[in-house]
Amino acid sequence: MQSADVTATFCATLVDEWVSLGVRAAVIAPGSRSTPMALALVASPVIQTHVFHDERSAAFAALGAAKSSGVPVLVLCTSGTAAANFLPAVAEASHAEVPLLVLTADRPPELQGVGAPQTIDQKHLYGSAVRAYFDAGVPDDESSDGWRRLAQRAFRSATSERPGPTHVNLPFREPLVGSAGPLPRRSTFAPYAGGTFKPLGTETLAKLATRLRKKRGVIIAGARGIRLDSAERLSQALGWPIIADPTGGCRGDAASLVRHADAWLRDQELSARFTPESVLRFGALPASKVVNQWLRESGAEMTTVSRTPFLVDPDRTTSMHIVTDGERLCDDLCSLVGESDEAWLKQWSSAERAARGVIGRLLDDESLLTEPGVARTTVAALPNDSQIVVSSSMPIRDVEWYSGSCAHVTVLSNRGANGIDGVVSTAVGAALGTARTTALLIGDVAFLHDSNGLIRLADRGIDLRIVVVDNRGGGIFSFLPQRALLASEAFEKVFGTPHETDLSLLARAHGVRVQSVMSSSQLRDALASRGPSIAIVRTGRDENVAHHDDIHRAVIEEVRQALTA
Repeated sequence: MQSADVTATFCATLVDEWVSLGVRAAVIAPGSRSTPMALALVASPVIQTHVFHDERSAAFAALGAAKSSGVPVLVLCTSGTAAANFLPAVAEASHAEVPLLVLTADRPPELQGVGAPQTIDQKHLYGSAVRAYFDAGVPDDESSDGWRRLAQRAFRSATSERPGPTHVNLPFREPLVGSAGPLPRRSTFAPYAGGTFKPLGTETLAKLATRLRKKRGVIIAGARGIRLDSAERLSQALGWPIIADPTGGCRGDAASLVRHADAWLRDQELSARFTPESVLRFGALPASKVVNQWLRESGAEMTTVSRTPFLVDPDRTTSMHIVTDGERLCDDLCSLVGESDEAWLKQWSSAERAARGVIGRLLDDESLLTEPGVARTTVAALPNDSQIVVSSSMPIRDVEWYSGSCAHVTVLSNRGANGIDGVVSTAVGAALGTARTTALLIGDVAFLHDSNGLIRLADRGIDLRIVVVDNRGGGIFSFLPQRALLASEAFEKVFGTPHETDLSLLARAHGVRVQSVMSSSQLRDALASRGPSIAIVRTGRDENVAHHDDIHRAVIEEVRQALTA
């Protein structure tokens, strides 16, 4: 075959193999050197292809699609700095354990190191952020028997015991447009069966049960942790409350599912009263700094259960780490832990009911929306079986601290590396990855940071309902010591960073329906219609800090009264 036909056949073979392994979506950033793979993806009758002009946006869209679907997604770009723009999303995918197949076109060896345009050193470009790196080499029909193995190895590394991004570098020679010939025969291949675990040994189970039995403890249900039904069974068996992070899927209505502990644990007296002896954490840590500090200072025995061997433990408090299926572990433990401490769970439930009452009264029907009220109303207003992407910084904290039940929605957030970049594109990708109604709650700075995610949004046929909290700058910094320690002018210049951008005009420039809302009822109405749409809520940064403090004081007072009644 001619070289262009060999290249076309090589790319078609990789795509065919990935399709056979379950891949169904690809995000493409336009470019010339990536032509052979782009054409192979578009030609596939199975792969859904989505084109994003900006490489960084494309990578985050692929991340969002993989998060929402749970299936590896392909993302493709041309050579040079285009590939470097994938790095932020690759880093997030690595920390959040999201499977991505990162495909970067490259110049062939003879154009390396001689100043050829759009040519940089792409070998191991993403360093330790990827699970594996593969250099495919210039396609050669004499090595065609290894093409499918390359696709298989890349897929396996992305979906292995610890899922994540895999980098496949694809050097192509010109000409770049050819016709695919017969593909190499498929071979038998068994990909990694994610989520299958060997049963824990009797000795390990007995040791764990001893750590939990007849102790006052708490269950932490974080992202990538455990199902609600399993958590509730274990909660009843142990007599322990569940501190339910919204991204963990366990944030229901039962009083044992604690949503608002962040508020009352800010009080030293109450924090001491709720000090646990043992902690059983499933999945990732909560976003709340207050809860994490309370866990660290409690001195409790910390047992962490995760589905992958990587331990998230920045405070180094975990003394026992178990890699297993959380649901099965709960079933095993329920028959081993013995009698529960009803008084301990009753104390937590009483405090939680009191906190819910205060927060509901303060936030459920605001005539002038506050940022806590925006978070609570947005989550509550979404239809059943929808999903919401929540930006880092204040939005995810406000959802964690103030939202009600999240049982009707799936909450997604880029809390692997905790960046604010790429959040709009992540939400667009999440909406593309499933047919579900999708919402995005985001601050103005993060919205501007990824406004390229709005490109062609109006034409993508997705139901994406965006809520932007516009406080004209970096709102989270007003909660940090810098606000009190710096002169106002210096703080505003470096941290407040007012942007002076008309977000409504920006939305209209992209052809997206936009409106400003002021009250809870207006926000609910805005979220009742199919997207794409953008609702903008104007708030003040200093007033926001004061309002958070008022809510926390009110919760603490109400919890104190409930516990003395």
